[in-house]
Amino acid sequence: MLIRFEVSNFRSIHHPVELSMVAVDDDRREARHVPNLNLSLLPVAAVYGPNASGKSNVLAAMGWLRDAVRDSLRFWDDGIPLQPFAFAESEATTSEFTIESAIDGVRFEYIVELDAKAVQYEALFHYPEKKRRRLFEREGTALTLQRGLGSLSGTRELLTERTLALSIARRFEEPLVSGFSRELLGGETLGNQSLIRRPSHYPNWTRHWLDLPITAERAEALAMLRMADLGIDDVMIDQHVGDDGSESRKVSLVHRTAKGRVPLDFADESEGTRTWFTMIGPILTTLRTGTLVIFDELDASLHPTLSSQLIRLFHDPTTNPLGAQLIFSSHDTSLLNHLNRDEVWLTEKLEDGATRLGALAEFAGERVRKSQNLEKAYLHGRFGALPDVDRTEMLRALGLIG
Repeated sequence: MLIRFEVSNFRSIHHPVELSMVAVDDDRREARHVPNLNLSLLPVAAVYGPNASGKSNVLAAMGWLRDAVRDSLRFWDDGIPLQPFAFAESEATTSEFTIESAIDGVRFEYIVELDAKAVQYEALFHYPEKKRRRLFEREGTALTLQRGLGSLSGTRELLTERTLALSIARRFEEPLVSGFSRELLGGETLGNQSLIRRPSHYPNWTRHWLDLPITAERAEALAMLRMADLGIDDVMIDQHVGDDGSESRKVSLVHRTAKGRVPLDFADESEGTRTWFTMIGPILTTLRTGTLVIFDELDASLHPTLSSQLIRLFHDPTTNPLGAQLIFSSHDTSLLNHLNRDEVWLTEKLEDGATRLGALAEFAGERVRKSQNLEKAYLHGRFGALPDVDRTEMLRALGLIG
């Protein structure tokens, strides 16, 4: 499970910001206790704030680090695709990413410092028996490995100034390193843009979850589909193999009607139905593997009822026994009624254009009570993070004022 994530000098983020999944109110059923670490972690975190305050960039930074570990060995030969903070008074130095996770009760910490030309520093530590031990550490292209990890020695041969050591080391299947990298790479990143598809398109996950007539996976997928209360009863998948051996598949959703069960081509379904259907595979895979899913602009893709049901799936230990985590951004204040104070984070845009990220649970100290009505307080501006609306310039442009 993710413990915390920190980033600096990335898009609208200038100075370091940190998102922590450590529970403040750890006496709740939703909080997952990690005995060896003597702390509890949250399965859900939500980021709120005005437009252009950097909500999406906080989540994008997490996705960027995951993509970097997956892709640096293959695609970074000509440069590192970094987007540093654009409004710094002087040239930015480096961007830094830190992620901490709990894996099998052991804390892991991964740190990367880099610019567009080279990786300056990178390290992976773990804390067996609560003592920090280095798995690997690199300064430039000089790599140091923990004793006993000779299986990773081949990493040095492939290491370049623009390649992450973790991208290479994870391929040698050393249990500690590959276990951490699987945790980091195993999640999903979704968003309104990634779910906008051609009407005739249906997701690849149907092959795994729905192709067979009777499986536990199919039952779970259909249960989640019916959760949307869309009048959908089943899914039909017709496969056709062409003369050239190519395979095509047609998906129809079977609806309950007064005349009985009627199939409707996936292309004819509403955008909301297609969006929910597209999410089912990634969400169920995340819950089954206990990994992390990041969802940007949750309210732009789903009705509030479905969003609250999604939060409930991650909150409930029955449907989320492995501690999968959901992190999302939203403008939908009604979802605050389904979140605890330690699950809410707020962004604001500072005078220099930089993003500030703060925890709601720590806002103004003890004034944010556990019993606080978060939606009402948020809409009344108790926590800031609301757009500062000034209509003067617009009214003047329209000639309505002098």
